[in-house]
Amino acid sequence: MSANGCFQIGFFLLVIFLITKPVGVFLARVFSGEKTFLDRVLRPIEKLIYRLTGIDEKHEMRWTEYAIAMLLFSGVSMALLYLMERLQKFLPLTLNPQKFSNLEPGLAFGTAASFTTNTNWQAYSGESAMSYFTQMAGLAYHNFASAAVGIAVAVAVIRGIARKETDKLGNFWVDTTRCLLWVLLPICLVGSLVFVSQGVIQNLKPYTTVELIEPQTVQVTGADGKTTTQTVTQQVITQGPVASQEVIKEFGTNGGGFFGANSAHPFENPTPFSNFFQLVLIFAIPSALTYTLGRLTGSQRHGWAVWGAMALLFLAGVSTAYWAEARGNPQLAGVGQTSNALQSGGNMEGKEVRFGIANSALFATVTTDASCGAINGQHDSFTPLGGMVPLINIMLGEVVFGGVGAGLYGIVVFVILAVFIAGLMVGRTPEYLGKKIESYDVKMAMLAILILTFTILGFSAVAIIKPFGTSSISNPGPHGLSQVLYAYVSSAGNNGSAFGGLNANTMWYNTSTAVAQLLGRFFMIIPVLAIAGSLAKKRIVPESVGTFPVTGGLFTGLLVATIVIVGALTFFPALSLGPILEHLLMAAGKSF
Repeated sequence: MSANGCFQIGFFLLVIFLITKPVGVFLARVFSGEKTFLDRVLRPIEKLIYRLTGIDEKHEMRWTEYAIAMLLFSGVSMALLYLMERLQKFLPLTLNPQKFSNLEPGLAFGTAASFTTNTNWQAYSGESAMSYFTQMAGLAYHNFASAAVGIAVAVAVIRGIARKETDKLGNFWVDTTRCLLWVLLPICLVGSLVFVSQGVIQNLKPYTTVELIEPQTVQVTGADGKTTTQTVTQQVITQGPVASQEVIKEFGTNGGGFFGANSAHPFENPTPFSNFFQLVLIFAIPSALTYTLGRLTGSQRHGWAVWGAMALLFLAGVSTAYWAEARGNPQLAGVGQTSNALQSGGNMEGKEVRFGIANSALFATVTTDASCGAINGQHDSFTPLGGMVPLINIMLGEVVFGGVGAGLYGIVVFVILAVFIAGLMVGRTPEYLGKKIESYDVKMAMLAILILTFTILGFSAVAIIKPFGTSSISNPGPHGLSQVLYAYVSSAGNNGSAFGGLNANTMWYNTSTAVAQLLGRFFMIIPVLAIAGSLAKKRIVPESVGTFPVTGGLFTGLLVATIVIVGALTFFPALSLGPILEHLLMAAGKSF
């Protein structure tokens, strides 16, 4: 670990801290219906949309109605994307210059579920499978829509906490529309131009074929298993509308890249500034929503306490990942890579060599703290403990800032559990911002956590004992377990990143990961909306000497402990058989 690397990480967190309040205030104003500087342009467009779609913007919904609207919107969007993928070669040919064929049913279903749930798990390479029409009208649209759904649900949850003696949480259609018009589209328009200025491509041209200066000799293995030697004299350079998808990929914490290499590809992430800009975009809304929580509930100190818990967990994760990767593999001592970071520079395998170990560790931590899934390195090539950090980040529910909206409503679940534990310790009915937390609220919170747990461990257990699961593993032993575990952790957690060594483009993995994504998204949202509906109906109870404060360092510590303990108790056995065992074996001289 170097001082420069630590400075880069610290500077990033400082920038996130500085933008939290202004962005949080803006979000609060947008979803409260207050005036903003964009109203003069966007308000007429919003009214026109409501008029064309028959939406009554003054109508407010109960939590059940809100959930049904969200499910219907997501279901129809998923069906349309599936059809688009299955009919890809028949759609506008001018936007399919490479004449890509239709996706097979399993891959199309998995991809449709993935982008609908904000997971963006990619069992394909976009530049070799998706037409420009599918990339823009299908995948990029879902990047906007799924992000807007997550933010809308988070806002509904905040309203449930803030309101009293009502069963109304707002209007799903209004919240989604305002999120798209006021939040996502303006930033993405400006952000895409920033990326273009850095060298990210944006066009609709056919791929470019160029002659190599020096022909290359490569070995090719055919379907019969025989290897032949071929001379390559040309290279195909991919073109396409990359910048417009790149910005929403990060800002909406989606993660689905135009290229299979994602943000490790120079056409997606060409400069150190573009790399840093992507990182800031990922955390911008999740961090700001904590301030919005404090502002709309009338307890700004509570919002900062939640932000503090997220920041502590972030620092713990990125420090561990950076230390592990800077330390490197002790088995490689004397061959240019040793346990002494000052001599070797650490483990460079799978890293983004343009940006260094610190930025690769930071990128891996940020994208798995959020439900982004973008990568600028290969997690499969990380050291066991370095690779364990992304695993744990998602296992904790991706509440360390988390996805847009999902991080906020996810951490509210842990807040409910934390104040419940505090209530037990002081012998009083637990309260959260003046509202009593009762058995129904705790049951819904536990239901949300258990759905994630059973989905991850259940599918992983099947995959590691059946040939259709183990046949996709590229490395045996504990590392292979980590590959399978990561696939379902990433899917159920709606992250979308992959360890990189697992062949997930099979019928089993395409189907099972898609089911895990749907369960992890919607069976998490429904209990959370139920909690919001329950809290909205409650009366405010005056504070007393026995009230546990949710605004200070004590609460932040309790919240962090609750998140860690729940995650540790749930997933420690699996982690001990995977990355922890692999680390111990690596130290003993055995690798996989």
